[in-house]
Amino acid sequence: MLEYSMLYPKTTASRRAVCMDGMWNFQLDWKEEGVTSGWCEGLPQPDQIPVPASFQDFYTEKDIREYAGDFWYEKEMFIPGEWEGMKVFVRFGCATHRAEVFVNGVKVTEHEGGFLPFTADVTDIVRYNMPNKVVVKVNNELRVTNIPVGTTVTLANGKKMAKPYFDFYNYSGLQRSVYLMAVPQEYVFDITTDYEICGRDAKVSYKIATTGEHHVEVTLVDEDGNVAARAQGKEGVLEVKDAHLWEVRNAYLYRMQVRIMEGSQVLDEYEEEIGIRTVEVKDTSILLNGKPVYLKGFGKHEDSDIVGRGFNIGVMKRDFELMKWIGANSFRTSHYPYSEEIYKMADREGFLIIDEVPAVGLFESLMNFMEASTGKQTAFFEKDTTPILLKNHLHAVEEMIARDKNHPSVIAWSLLNEPETTSEAAVPYFKEVFDKAHELDVQKRPRTFALVMNSVPGVCKCHQFSDIVALNRYYGWYVKGGHEICDAREMMIQEMEGWKAMNLNKPFIFTEYGADTLVSEHKLPSVMWSQEYQNEYLQMTNEVFDSFDFIKGEQIWNFADFQTTEGIMRVNGNKKGIFTRQRQPKDIAYKLKERWENLPVDYKG
Repeated sequence: MLEYSMLYPKTTASRRAVCMDGMWNFQLDWKEEGVTSGWCEGLPQPDQIPVPASFQDFYTEKDIREYAGDFWYEKEMFIPGEWEGMKVFVRFGCATHRAEVFVNGVKVTEHEGGFLPFTADVTDIVRYNMPNKVVVKVNNELRVTNIPVGTTVTLANGKKMAKPYFDFYNYSGLQRSVYLMAVPQEYVFDITTDYEICGRDAKVSYKIATTGEHHVEVTLVDEDGNVAARAQGKEGVLEVKDAHLWEVRNAYLYRMQVRIMEGSQVLDEYEEEIGIRTVEVKDTSILLNGKPVYLKGFGKHEDSDIVGRGFNIGVMKRDFELMKWIGANSFRTSHYPYSEEIYKMADREGFLIIDEVPAVGLFESLMNFMEASTGKQTAFFEKDTTPILLKNHLHAVEEMIARDKNHPSVIAWSLLNEPETTSEAAVPYFKEVFDKAHELDVQKRPRTFALVMNSVPGVCKCHQFSDIVALNRYYGWYVKGGHEICDAREMMIQEMEGWKAMNLNKPFIFTEYGADTLVSEHKLPSVMWSQEYQNEYLQMTNEVFDSFDFIKGEQIWNFADFQTTEGIMRVNGNKKGIFTRQRQPKDIAYKLKERWENLPVDYKG
């Protein structure tokens, strides 16, 4: 069990959650002096910056935007006297990519990994009915021992620079909400659910972890406020008559109320929204509630103007409205677990999520999207540092599943994106990661990873681990683009025929395909980067998708234009978006809308 709870912060009759979002003190540690100069007790010359947000795009100096190293946050927090006798925590939605937390000058926790929550127990450190100071040292350097993978170099002027092995910008900071929490000494620590559909009825199996030995009561309440089922004990089954199932784009959520009781007194209570649904892969079908589903949607990014990768509730709302408008039903959290609020929204709106751990860059290249298509091999898993990377990778899988296991929207785990798979050294690494995910997930959801362009039939040594084979393919863009698109089509068909000949009897989905397009570019006849070419590219790929019965999903790259490292391949970011970074449609959006609205949810079922 994790040493801290992953339950989302909530205020109930027994617990308190105070959001600490807002302006925080902030200081970059240019001279790497913060530790020795005692910044953990307070910052000497801070600026102010919003939390949650990435720090990079607020400033006008390029050195700040490209800053790599330590940087510090500071906030005063008031702890009410009535919290005395409770357990007090500070919870961070994330800190990219590693952090140390100090309260009143005392180190209270540290965390490695930039896209999942962590909590500091500050019960014995804080002063009640008085201000307290929390200071966070964050570091955003990229390393080969942690995911996402990259390196950090030192330039001629002595300043550090991140060199990612991935094609998105290394935004960093306190990019999600921070909460101050108080819970009883004996509290609900964790909730795990599983589902079985029995005709018109259903069984909800549950397991509750608490920090004490008192009795637990569980009540399931439907959307009308009626009690649908009750059970006693830390483990049990809720028998639900005439169950409302959670369906694609037709969500139904029950409220699962958990109470720790001492006689008639409630010691702690917590409520989780759940959806009754089952997920399985059978032969070449992806089944939700026993019925085939065809995935239509996107690879996405948490990326928007000004706040970068910082959670933005307004952008989230707009994104879901656009996905509904276009007829999508799914997305992959490329290339890291997203903010918890996004999963809650997907639960409510009935979207399917392939939840991806931040294992991107496990292919040693600054442009793996290009070099993998040439057949480049990197022997990535043969490094001396691989055991350290594996340890961090496994811990991130554990944290992701612990956080997201109860979301009905999460139907699969993506455990790597575009890794090197051509070497035998990758096989034991993959086996350990895939086995761990299966062991941790009570629901035994399908597992997958996104295959890079050099992971083709007869070459990829790791596809057998996937329950769903996910392909990132750019025939017609990085390979045989422009007037050669007819050859790209034949190459794509040839690869799919190669997979078909292997008789894997598994569903295939395309987790990436797309073409960069500048919204300003129109040209007849088409050229690459024009909107006309993006439409032609889409038509070609759709023809191939429709030609193979075992292709059961299409998630185009990307939902919206997003920021990348600067370079000659990128015009201020990746422009493969169906929407602009400001969430307005390109021409291709109307083509996709027409297709997806006319594809039934059980297409090829």
